[in-house]
Amino acid sequence: MIFNKETAKKTAEVLLQINAIKLQPNDPFTWASGWKSPIYCDNRIVLSYPLIRNYVRETMAKHIEKHYGKPDVIAGVATGAIGIGALVAEYLNLPFVYVRPEAKKHGRQNQIEGYIEKGQTVVVVEDLISTGKSSLNAVRALKEAEVNVKGMVAIFSYGFDVADKNFKDEAVELYTLGNYENLLEQALDTNYITAKQQDILTLWNANPSEWNAN
Repeated sequence: MIFNKETAKKTAEVLLQINAIKLQPNDPFTWASGWKSPIYCDNRIVLSYPLIRNYVRETMAKHIEKHYGKPDVIAGVATGAIGIGALVAEYLNLPFVYVRPEAKKHGRQNQIEGYIEKGQTVVVVEDLISTGKSSLNAVRALKEAEVNVKGMVAIFSYGFDVADKNFKDEAVELYTLGNYENLLEQALDTNYITAKQQDILTLWNANPSEWNAN
């Protein structure tokens, strides 16, 4: 679920502007999963642009306050959301923790880094939602620490049906600044892509694991 249409349009605009999102339907990328993809998203680039990172930080923070009130803690999902999560926590003057994909094998063997107490309320910050598996893995770790996860906010979502199902199955509320549908609208409106390329990008999104660029 996007924050609102205006935010989604602005988010698409800035992510395309700084090449945090690249659309290449005629020269697709290969993801770590092996999927061929006409889109690549690296929202960590946002951190290198002060005006844009401030926009993301403030928009996320204001939404959290409006929708959840003020939680006790902000949690970022490692590694992509550590930076923006810390910025959101700073804006709200709240403690920050981050959640690793799994517990460390050495030292204190933490999966959650930072101080958090049982019963505290937490909002999770994520940079990107694809299938949702890694994001929800972080939520499970927080729940195992016996804290109350109010929901998750993310910069961008590919809008896959499998992600919608995964979040619904885990009963986790997700809000994003932008999503794939609004990204394509913005890209077409600004002539970043053609109508034919939009069709290709739409087909990929409907069945990404089986999509063939040819």
